Amino acid sequence: MSTWTDFIEHAPRIAAVFTRRHAATGKLCLMATLRSDGYPRISPIEPRVFEDELWLVGMPDTTKFRDLGRDPRFCLHTATVDPNVAEGDAKLWGLVRDVRDKALHQRFAEALFEEIGLDLRGQEFDHFYAADLTGASSVEMNDGHMDVTIWKPGEPERVVRKH
Repeated sequence: MSTWTDFIEHAPRIAAVFTRRHAATGKLCLMATLRSDGYPRISPIEPRVFEDELWLVGMPDTTKFRDLGRDPRFCLHTATVDPNVAEGDAKLWGLVRDVRDKALHQRFAEALFEEIGLDLRGQEFDHFYAADLTGASSVEMNDGHMDVTIWKPGEPERVVRKH
């Protein structure tokens, strides 16, 4: 597994696509989790990079966070709006860990307030999930070809060109 810092160092091509698409959609992504009956669930989420970690934090007591509490596996996908994928897209998958550090939570809340005006300062977070990545991929269109970049921790990125 890899932290966000490890990911951007070892998978720079995918990290660049993810960062670009994440910013272009107002930080909106789609997250897949596993429901209690084993079926997949897709939910919107606004992941944040803060203090060199990718955080999956949101409204308390939602089904997606109950899913993660039961099974920490997730897949995160940049919100694709173009069927031609002209701007690319990226997927990250891994496991979450619930970080119980109240000082960190408050620093995050302060940064969120400064960035978007959402005031969660002084509140306690039910869950505060850091994403540890177990893999990632991206799609980019180049010269009429689709380049799929794939990465797993401990391995270099590799590009598969689809004609």
